[in-house]
Amino acid sequence: MTAEIPLARPEIGEREEELVLEVLGSGRLSLGPMGERFERDFAAWLGVEDAVAVSSGTTALHLGVRALGWGPGDEVLTSPFSFVASANCLLYEGARPVFCDVDPETLNVDPAAATAAAGERTAGLLPVHIFGYPAAMPELEALAARHGLGILEDACEALGAVDSEGRPVAARGNLATFAFYANKQMTTGEGGMVIPPSPEVAERLRSERNQGRAADMGWLDHGGLGFNYRLSDLAAALGVAQLERLGEMLAARARVAALYEGALAIAGVEGLETLPAGRGRERRSWFVYIVKLPPDVDRDATIARLADRGVAAKAYLPCIHLFPHLRELGYREGQFPVAEEASRRSLALPFFPSMSEPQVERVCEALAGSLH
Repeated sequence: MTAEIPLARPEIGEREEELVLEVLGSGRLSLGPMGERFERDFAAWLGVEDAVAVSSGTTALHLGVRALGWGPGDEVLTSPFSFVASANCLLYEGARPVFCDVDPETLNVDPAAATAAAGERTAGLLPVHIFGYPAAMPELEALAARHGLGILEDACEALGAVDSEGRPVAARGNLATFAFYANKQMTTGEGGMVIPPSPEVAERLRSERNQGRAADMGWLDHGGLGFNYRLSDLAAALGVAQLERLGEMLAARARVAALYEGALAIAGVEGLETLPAGRGRERRSWFVYIVKLPPDVDRDATIARLADRGVAAKAYLPCIHLFPHLRELGYREGQFPVAEEASRRSLALPFFPSMSEPQVERVCEALAGSLH
């Protein structure tokens, strides 16, 4: 039987094993030198002053919300076409996500929709760089400046992307977050990173991730409310090793995306679009490979047929304003037609750096045979 082609696969090698063993031998499994090294290396790679490692992209977002002071009575403009954490992080602090429809080409928040949604209670913007495609940050920053709004960038899917002004995503001076789950551009298994806009914010983040304990406090002293959002040194060791070859892995992802473009054409798969389509000014960082199925195709049946052919696929993403706990805020189907149409027709295909040309060709042939 032919082996299944998985949806994603992390790239773990000898260097990761070497550094994990180094941590195990040191006896410092948390809050040790490997964690500090990971933060320094990550900041240097991104070209920013500092980076604060945490236990996940979700905890990174939560600490970012707290650092901006968003809470009860505040509304934050964000995308309905995202992973649910970008809305949940606001709910944790009592703030209200105000969804805005997305641009049909980039699938990121449409600045015109965000402008129309801004009101007296609007406290901030939480743009999501969806599927590794940069959001329209210059336009969103102009909106924020006009209304005095804070910005928290969800760059959890966009490590390595470059915006329309040639700047790395999350390096514009805003609070920003990354995630290192196993399907991301680089992985620590579970893990995340917050990019602070100032040393003062960095100090607060480091305290709150560690139960509210400041750097100069004793082990059982606490200066305020905090959380156990620490990243272990074992996870940080994976991050250090992954950063060493991140450029190669990003290039490999771009190579696989190019293989898909050619193989889909050869296989005669008609009526598909790659998402986001984009405009060409930005440079995406390939996180997942998403296609938009023709409107008359049954997506669930297609996924089942692909599975029968040994190819994993998944509907990607559901619109988060339609989840039960967000519908309770008054959201309903039909409010954000661009996002909802993309959600109904989007399909994730297998995608990872080590994917071979024969594997890509097999996926495309299977897809061509499943669209009926």
